[in-house]
Amino acid sequence: METWMNSVFTNNNFCHQDTELFSSEEESGLYFTYSGGCNELEVNNLHYVIDTAAQIPWYEMLSEFKLPWLMKGNKQTAINKLSLRVHSGQMLAVIGSSGCGKTSLLDIITCRDESGTMTSGQVLINGKPNTPQLVKKSIAHVRQDDRLLPHLTVRETLRFVAKLRLPTDFTEAQRDQRVDDVIAELRLRQCAHTRVGNDYVRGVSGGERRRVSIAVQLLWNPGILILDEPTSGLDSFTAHNLVITLSRLARGNRLVLLSVHQPRSDIFQLFDRVVLLSSGSAVYCGAARDMVPYFTALGYPCPRYCNPSDFYVDLISIDRRSPEREAECLERVRLLAEQFTEKVRDTDDHMWKSSETNTTPTDSTTQQPRRKEGEEVITVSKERNRLPGKLNQFTILIRRHMYNDFRDLVTLLVHGFEALLMSLLVGCLYYGAGEKRLNIQDTVALLYMIGALTPFAVVLDVIAKCHTERAMLYHELEDGMYSVTSYFFAKILGELPEHCVFTLVYGLPIYWLSGLNEAPDRFLLNFLIIWLMVYASRSMALFVAAALPTLQISAFMGNALFTVFYLTGGFVISLENMWLVASWFSYASFMRWGFEGMLQVQFRDNTYPVTIGNFTFNVDGIHVVEAMKMNQYPLYSCYLVMLAVCLVFMVLYFLCLKFIKQKSSQDW
Repeated sequence: METWMNSVFTNNNFCHQDTELFSSEEESGLYFTYSGGCNELEVNNLHYVIDTAAQIPWYEMLSEFKLPWLMKGNKQTAINKLSLRVHSGQMLAVIGSSGCGKTSLLDIITCRDESGTMTSGQVLINGKPNTPQLVKKSIAHVRQDDRLLPHLTVRETLRFVAKLRLPTDFTEAQRDQRVDDVIAELRLRQCAHTRVGNDYVRGVSGGERRRVSIAVQLLWNPGILILDEPTSGLDSFTAHNLVITLSRLARGNRLVLLSVHQPRSDIFQLFDRVVLLSSGSAVYCGAARDMVPYFTALGYPCPRYCNPSDFYVDLISIDRRSPEREAECLERVRLLAEQFTEKVRDTDDHMWKSSETNTTPTDSTTQQPRRKEGEEVITVSKERNRLPGKLNQFTILIRRHMYNDFRDLVTLLVHGFEALLMSLLVGCLYYGAGEKRLNIQDTVALLYMIGALTPFAVVLDVIAKCHTERAMLYHELEDGMYSVTSYFFAKILGELPEHCVFTLVYGLPIYWLSGLNEAPDRFLLNFLIIWLMVYASRSMALFVAAALPTLQISAFMGNALFTVFYLTGGFVISLENMWLVASWFSYASFMRWGFEGMLQVQFRDNTYPVTIGNFTFNVDGIHVVEAMKMNQYPLYSCYLVMLAVCLVFMVLYFLCLKFIKQKSSQDW
C-alpha cells in the first residue's frame, strides 16, 4: 500500500494493481461471466428537484396539527445537470458526503423516485429510456439494508430465489448448479448451511449477509448491478473484500454502479470510474486513476500519504456551521462544477480524460477475466422468459414461509405457552365449581371471556410480525420476484397450521376445566366458533398492518377496532340499550356473533336452576339467551356472519397489498 501511495502522489499517476486484485481470489478458481451482450447506462443532462414537504410523512404532519394538503415545502435541487455514460466491464463509484444526491441518482436510474420531479434530462439503458419494466429485466438493485428471512440458511435462501426468478425450463439440477456457482463466486461456501439471522437471531456475519443480498440479485444473472452503500456498517477489511468481489463481477462483463461515502484508499484503488457529487452537481466524472492529476491541475493537489477520496470529499463538502462558511463552500463547489462541465463539453461519454492517458484501449471493457490455467469460466446467458406462474410462485412462497416460521421455535413456544397459560388460568378459576355446574351468570361471563382474551393477544402479535416482513415484501414485489396474489394466498394459508394449533391449545383446557357442555357436538361447535373469532381478529390485524405505515399507528388502530368490537359485543351493554351508531358496529362485530353463537351452543336444550327467595325452579337455557336478545338469528347465521367478516378483512388486506406500497416505517 505504501508503494501505491507513493506512486499516486509522487508521480500523480493512479495505477490499478491487477495482480493484487486477483491474488486473493485464487482460491475461488471461478469467474461468473455475463454473456448477454454489452450493457450501457447513460444519464443525459439530468436535473431533478425534490419537494421537502413531500418527504414528510402525512402522520408527522398531523402530529404537528398541519393538514397534509396545506403543507408547502421548498423545492431543492437533488441532481443538477448530471451527465455520464458507463459500459459493461466497468465499476463506477458515486462518491460524496451525505445529502449530495447519491441515493437520488440511484432511485432515478431504477425508477424508484417518488418524492421528486425530473425537470429535464433522461436516463437510457442500452439506448432505451428507463421504465419500470425495463429496469426489472436489466438491473439488479441491492439496497442499503439487508432484508432476508432470518431462519433460512444461506443456501436455502438462494434456492428459493432461484425457483422464483429462474425460467421454468431450468431443471432442479441446473438451479442447484446456479446456486452453487453464485455461492462460490461470492465466497459463501463456509456459511452456506448457516442461518442468515438478524439483530435478534444469531447467524452469518454482517459482511456475509451483505454478500447474500448481492447473491440474491446475482442469481438471475443481471447485466447491470446497482448497489446503495454496500460497505455501510462493515469493518474496513470486510468492506475491502466486498468491493474486490464487485470488481471481479464487473470484469465478468457486467456494469457495476455503487454509491459510497468516503472509501478507504485500497477500496478507491479498485474503482474504474468515479463520480464526485456535491449538492447534486458533478465536480469530477472520469477514471479513478486520473482524479488526482485533474484536481492538481486545478490547484488542489492531494497531500502526500493522504487518501484522495477523503481529501476531495472534504474539499467539496458544504460546511454549514456558519453562513459565511456555507457561502464559501457553495461558491467553491459551483466553480469546480462549472470547470468540469467546460472540460467535458466536447466528449461523448461526459468523462474527463487526461492528456497523458494512453489512447490505446486499455479500459476494463476490453479486459477479460484473468484466470489461471485449468480454471473454469462459467458463462451464463440472460434468460428472463417463461418465469414461474402464479401457482408455482404460491407453492414456492408457502414452502419458504413455513420453513422460516416453523424454525422459529422460540416464538412458536412463547405463543403456545401464552395461549396455554391464559387457558389454564381461566379454566382453573372456574374449576372450583367441582361437579356442580356453573350458574347462568358465571357461564355467560366465561363464554364472553373465552372470545375476548386470545383474539386480543393475536392482534398485536400479527401486526408486529407483518411490520418486520413488510420491507422485504416491498423490495421483492418491486423486483418482480412474485405477484401480490401469490404472496397473499401463501401468507394466509401458510399460517393456518399455526393458527389451528394455537386455537386448540387455548380452547381445550379452558373448556374442560370450566365444566362446559360435555356433548361432543357442542364441543366441536364451540371450538369452531372460537376458531372463527381468532381468525377474524387475525384477518383484522393483517388489514391494519398493511394499511397503515408504522407499527405504532397499526397497533393503535388494531386496539381501537378490537375495543369497539369488544364493547358492542352484547355483554358490556345489552344490544337493546345501544344507541344507533353502536348498534351498527355490533352487526360487524365478530365478538357479538361469536358470543351469540357460544350462548346458543351452551344454553340450548339445557335447564338451569334459578332460586328466588325460597323458591327454586328450572329454566330452559334458551330463555336466558332470549332475555339477552341473543336469539334473534339462527345458529348457522353466526357462523356465516363471522366467515363473512373474515372474508371482508381478507379482501381489504389484499387490496392494501395491491395498492399501498409496503415500505418499512422509516421509508415512509
